Amino acid sequence: MKKRHVVKFYEERRRLNEIVMKYSSDRIKKFYSLDAHVFQKGVLSRKTKELMGLVASLVLRCDECITYHIMQSYDNNVTTEELEEALSIALIVGGSITIPHIRKVFAQWDGLQRKEKI
Repeated sequence: MKKRHVVKFYEERRRLNEIVMKYSSDRIKKFYSLDAHVFQKGVLSRKTKELMGLVASLVLRCDECITYHIMQSYDNNVTTEELEEALSIALIVGGSITIPHIRKVFAQWDGLQRKEKI
């Protein structure tokens, strides 16, 4: 994943979230707050939570969510072995329809491993 893609992804995410917050009631804002709090370190580490988020996103086939969680996993020091094990869980839960998304995850991971990030 090239640095400009990571920067562009985060900038667009921030911009769109600002628009959402501009028009949102407390219901949506509370959900966003809950999401932010759930992924903070608790009994489970941030690393574990990001891998769980990645697995869920993969099974649900949400490309934007997958990209976010792969970058967060990298930033939380997930190893390639941990990533592969988590992806095997996503594959067994989600079935073969997750394979195209798994390809994209490994391609993004490969870019991050080659230091093409922020």
